[in-house]
Amino acid sequence: MMGPVSGRLVLAGTPIGDVLDASARLGRVLGEADVVAAEDTRRLRRLTSELGVVVTGRVVSYFEGNERERTADLLDALTAGQTVVVVTDAGMPSVSDPGYRLVAAAIEAGVDVTAVPGPSAVLTALALSGLPVDRFTFEGFLPRKPGERARRLGELADEQRTMVFFEAPHRLAASLEAMAEAFGAERRTAVCRELTKTYEEVKRGPVAELVKWAADGVRGEITVVVAGADPGQVLTPAELAREVATDEEAGTPRKQAIADVAKRYNVPKRTVYDAVLAARDPGQ
Repeated sequence: MMGPVSGRLVLAGTPIGDVLDASARLGRVLGEADVVAAEDTRRLRRLTSELGVVVTGRVVSYFEGNERERTADLLDALTAGQTVVVVTDAGMPSVSDPGYRLVAAAIEAGVDVTAVPGPSAVLTALALSGLPVDRFTFEGFLPRKPGERARRLGELADEQRTMVFFEAPHRLAASLEAMAEAFGAERRTAVCRELTKTYEEVKRGPVAELVKWAADGVRGEITVVVAGADPGQVLTPAELAREVATDEEAGTPRKQAIADVAKRYNVPKRTVYDAVLAARDPGQ
């Protein structure tokens, strides 16, 4: 006796701003789905109303708070042969949004997984940033706590690929300031705000300048794109220590020499300080 026919999981990209970016295929799959799992059911209703689409299937909420338990229910629907469409508030599901757990579970169960490609804040911001996009890394949201955020950025100080971050508007100024400390004040950066919406804005410049711009407050959905480290400027700890020693021999006090070398090579002062300590005590 044959087992149940597997259903299909569809990850559907939704507009990140302008509803006219919605594809005709998005409207079709929403109308035909047996189940629509939406991060925000109210936003889904608004979207389908604007698209003139009637959802005939079951609508369920699927967000960070209920993702773990709801995944099992959705997997049951899939293995029973139903088509489940997942949509988030904006952009592609599972990219810094719910979806990953269900995709992994569906693949494990042998369910067909496909996508309706749609707008992406990550790729849109990269394209508009004016920074190199041949290689990039998506870092999502930075930690909220200052110490954890500083550590994460410190780990990325030597990253040579262009980096993309999401950030909440009320934390933007603090995050940019932390980036200036970690990457150097002159690191090229683009802050993309309200992409595809009426008040779309892209501010480009050295990260320290953008700190001043953001200080008065910035509203809207934010994506930050940061240039990678210049490979020609990435020095080993031993080379950084030698640079400090050279400045000291020329009469510059150690503390100032560390600050000068950090600025010269766009690296955190802490990195230079640690390099000097390691050079004094190689056993550490």
